[in-house]
Amino acid sequence: MFSHWNFILLFAQLTTTLAFPKVQKINERPIIGILAQEVTDKVFFPFGKTYIADSYVHFLESAGCRVAPIRLNLNEDEYVKIFKSINGVLFPGGAADLLTSDFARTAKIFYKLAIEATSSGNYFPVWGTCMGFQILTALTSGEDLLSATSADNISLPLQLINDISSSKMFQSASPELLQALSHENITANFHHFGITPETFLANEKLSNFYRILSTNRDKKGVEFVSTMEARNFPIYGVQWHPEVNRFQWHRDLAYPHSENAIWISQYMANFIISEARKNLNHFANEQEEEKSLIYNYVAKYTANISGYEQAYFF
Repeated sequence: MFSHWNFILLFAQLTTTLAFPKVQKINERPIIGILAQEVTDKVFFPFGKTYIADSYVHFLESAGCRVAPIRLNLNEDEYVKIFKSINGVLFPGGAADLLTSDFARTAKIFYKLAIEATSSGNYFPVWGTCMGFQILTALTSGEDLLSATSADNISLPLQLINDISSSKMFQSASPELLQALSHENITANFHHFGITPETFLANEKLSNFYRILSTNRDKKGVEFVSTMEARNFPIYGVQWHPEVNRFQWHRDLAYPHSENAIWISQYMANFIISEARKNLNHFANEQEEEKSLIYNYVAKYTANISGYEQAYFF
């Protein structure tokens, strides 16, 4: 028999459900994969064929995650297994052919898997920095659309679009941070190529998939896209380097270290990891997880021969 107390209990359950909707599960132990990049600088030749700069590792770890290196030249089944075990992927800067390199081949596999996963309800973020940004434009358009850009070793403010507050990337940024970002030289650029807004917007695949969040002008006044995000996927790209503000220190390079430069670097790291926390992929067991992590490798001191303080070689 449905008693008075049954009714009260049911009413309490219903009102609790309405007042406190079911909270999405959050991953408190996210692991981000970083693609290794090919060694092109002869000073690195003695140490390995591929590497990951430690600044990317520390950048992500600073926001509360662990890092799994993704080595090049594995087979696709191995990459699928890694993908299903991690919670996001970062494509770093460097120098590689956007269409034919081993880096491009590996990035394409993870990009395709991320699109498929998110389309199926398994939210999987992708982040590209500098060359990683450029790789994203090539993966989406199927073309190398870059042109010469004189933006090597220069820090700049971002020329933010007017409706930046509606973006996913900057929606949590305070007015003070956005003011600093748009008026102070706190985004470090180290690239010889970029994509112009005209080229970007003229390509339907790019303009339909991404929205431009900021542009910049190089040393010769040429405008290039500096920040973008996908419209319907957690895929983000920056032509600049947020990681160097806190983790690279070469005196002759334009690494901004002001208080606001540190602030934007931490903000970007926090944003990436907040996205990764929405993914619940995990390794099959603790032993596999431990074997996958960057802690199994020893970083080599490289500040005396490069702009990186340290690097992991493979």
